Amino acid sequence: MRIVVYSSKPYERSFLAEANTPAGHDLAYLDARLSTATADLARGVPAASIFVGDDASADVLRLLHEGGTRLLLLRSAGFNHVDIAEAERLGLTIARVPAYLPYAVAEHAVGLMLTLNRKFHRAYARVREQNFALEGLMGFDMHGKTAGVIGTGKIGEAACAILRGFGCRVLAFDPIRNPTCEAMGVAYVPLADLYATADIITLHCPLTPQTRHMIGGPALAAMKRGVMLINTSRGAVIDTRALIAALKRGHVGSVGLDVYEEEGDLFFRDLSAEVIHDDVFVRLLTFPNVLITAHQGFFTREACEAIARTTIESASGFERAGPAGVPEANRVTSRLLAAPTK
Repeated sequence: MRIVVYSSKPYERSFLAEANTPAGHDLAYLDARLSTATADLARGVPAASIFVGDDASADVLRLLHEGGTRLLLLRSAGFNHVDIAEAERLGLTIARVPAYLPYAVAEHAVGLMLTLNRKFHRAYARVREQNFALEGLMGFDMHGKTAGVIGTGKIGEAACAILRGFGCRVLAFDPIRNPTCEAMGVAYVPLADLYATADIITLHCPLTPQTRHMIGGPALAAMKRGVMLINTSRGAVIDTRALIAALKRGHVGSVGLDVYEEEGDLFFRDLSAEVIHDDVFVRLLTFPNVLITAHQGFFTREACEAIARTTIESASGFERAGPAGVPEANRVTSRLLAAPTK
């Protein structure tokens, strides 16, 4: 089966090629993102594959469908960039990578915590300039601190295990309790209690209508003064303007972001020679207590192998048996829009 792979990067093409060796699909790699302007590149092709920065809104899906595409393969767990209702109306099958090894993102989240706390990034820059002073680099022991985990799916579960290993008291919020988390000593509490108590809050929930801007002005005001906030889930879970206001007040102590709500125009591109026109993002960059990485939480060899393998598995299943051939765990339908965690 021919598959047009949008937004493909050199680093992932080798993983897809290796996973595809036994399957033998015809993969056409494109640098271009999927949009209304590029949907025609998939005309006459039964399957297209997209990443998190691609546009799979209703208009784009209609163009793909008119061109003969019947399968959309997401190389991600998140699906907020896809109009699921329109896909179902058109009869498009949507497949994702529901669990591409949760450790990659969980470990990245904890890496952000450690870097913000012990200021590794600032210390590195100082030492490079032969400045060996310690003033301004003091952190705190994570052992004994209270960490709040919002969303305890596979990634949140892995984060809980790491934080418990550090000796943190771990509180969690999720409409569906994870018995594995409970067994390791994680306490489920109402969101209000988590906000008021946690020294560190890390987000591992999907972006749905229910979670969009969940961390806004009221939530931030309810958090403990000096809280460390980490987001490796989806950018729009946080209201960025409200976050900036809380940072300016000094209420939020530090922030680690691997995602940003308007990242589609920024991430996965080299803009070092260009002027960034997103004033909100530029404002975030001015805070010394904000650390931003460009959606690299997933970026480990093991996770990339799993993403490629699952993507090809879904394509092969569809080729053999149509929609029914796509593994149920990989299918994206409207029922997932209300799912509490990823």
